[in-house]
Amino acid sequence: MDAIEIRSDSSLAEAVQILAQHKILSAPVVDVDAPDHASWIDRYIGVVEFAGIAVWILQQSEPPSPRSPSDGSAVAAAASGVISPVEQQVLGSESAAATSGSFFECLTSSELYKSTQVRDISGSFRWAPFLALQTTNSFLTMLLLLSKYKMKSVPVVDLGVGKIENIISQSAVIHMLAECAGLQWFERWGTKTLLELGLPMMSPASIVKVYEDEPVLQAFKLMRKKRVGGVPVIERGGGNRAIGNISLRDIHFLLTAPEIYHDYRSITAKNFLTAVRSYLEKHDEVSPMLTNMITCKKDDTIKHLILMLDSKKIHRVYVVDSDGNLQGVITLRDIISRLVHEPHGYFGDFFDGVLPLPQDSRV
Repeated sequence: MDAIEIRSDSSLAEAVQILAQHKILSAPVVDVDAPDHASWIDRYIGVVEFAGIAVWILQQSEPPSPRSPSDGSAVAAAASGVISPVEQQVLGSESAAATSGSFFECLTSSELYKSTQVRDISGSFRWAPFLALQTTNSFLTMLLLLSKYKMKSVPVVDLGVGKIENIISQSAVIHMLAECAGLQWFERWGTKTLLELGLPMMSPASIVKVYEDEPVLQAFKLMRKKRVGGVPVIERGGGNRAIGNISLRDIHFLLTAPEIYHDYRSITAKNFLTAVRSYLEKHDEVSPMLTNMITCKKDDTIKHLILMLDSKKIHRVYVVDSDGNLQGVITLRDIISRLVHEPHGYFGDFFDGVLPLPQDSRV
């Protein structure tokens, strides 16, 4: 089955609808101006994500700081008339500290959201050339990209037709590992505890977190600033215990269901969790956000953790002590990194099939 693609002339609203409809977090962007005979590297301009769209919109909603001038994409959008004075008022400083419940309803009905095209926000997602695999590349290359080299997903290109034919994610690798349960090599490795494998890889003090009474936008801004995929929501006055988790993929609820926050005076992290859980229950949707905080302990086995991550369809799990206090976080990337080792000089072969990233790109 071909990968879902988004045209570069699609509006942000259309792109969000496509991602939500297919229940995916990202998709390759096809350059509509590329000639029919273009190679794959000229056919695609990058991969756009829910988070990239949301972060770009939120950046435009903040009043410019005299110390930090707007980036090129914002200037281009303003120059083309995408942002009107009325919208600047609607999308103004309200997003900073206490975002009202109607903020995202105003945002998703604005001309900014409906008229801005995906190619206009190129600075917020991976820009060409981006890393991709051929079907002839090794399994080790794929695992290294998804772990040491910090890619969340890797496109697989068909050079014959110049198209992306599949996308391999970290979740797909974890599912493959779960399918290996019962095989001798997996059972032998799977008996090792997290502590024996050096997991979690961070100290409790290094955990990026947000408190329950802080604005939910603070959570997403922290994720972007610290380059993490999720943050625990900490109970105020409750030590280091978490009441839930907010991940980058949850940002789509701000764009696809803005009406659920309408009755809140402000959208705090706790209110966000409450509103989304209520929405999911009402629509009979299955989501990790409906369950209690999913945790593990250092003496759990890696097999137990892999099977749990796969069955719950989550991208991270928090390590807690006997009192429920956070001790660390383990991501899919952490687990994959414990499976592979990069041989000396491996990149001599690696770059035969994959293009290097430009210095200013973000994967």
